[in-house]
Amino acid sequence: MKVLSVNVGMPRLVEYLGEPVATAIFKSPVKGKVAVGQFNLEGDKQADLTVHGGRDKSVYIYPSEHYPYWQNELPDAELPWGIFGENLTTTGLLETEVRPGDRLRIGTAEFEVTIPRYPCYKLGIRFGRKDILKRFMLSGRSGFYLTVLKTGELETGDPIEFTPIGGGATISEIFGERLRKRT
Repeated sequence: MKVLSVNVGMPRLVEYLGEPVATAIFKSPVKGKVAVGQFNLEGDKQADLTVHGGRDKSVYIYPSEHYPYWQNELPDAELPWGIFGENLTTTGLLETEVRPGDRLRIGTAEFEVTIPRYPCYKLGIRFGRKDILKRFMLSGRSGFYLTVLKTGELETGDPIEFTPIGGGATISEIFGERLRKRT
């Protein structure tokens, strides 16, 4: 288990349906050590704190193992690390294996798994297509959020120390249950 890419982005205005919309979904990989603050990574912010960010959504992980699926689904799309708005693109840690309450140590920072990511229309802005929201939900490939337990630093290439202490349903099961309730 390790970090393949650390991705950050600041809020910016983009046009959506003829109106300006603030979004920070445009994340880009960065090199070197990145400070982990209580609510986000250095160089990263959220545009709308009513639905993004905050204590339970401080850092977003998306497994690199999902990228081949998306390349098959969207063969003409460029899919650089961070395109799903994730802060950490990882390998070796999937939604089917983690539960809320599980702990991660990455670099000198410590985290706790909280909830799956449920996308909003801004993912459609990032991809330039409205159907990505439905595709994302049906794929079951949600990624998951972390809360910061201990601030520190991390960087691309850092190993992820995983401590499975959470109980109950996996992130994947929680995501699937919400999808079933919506349909």
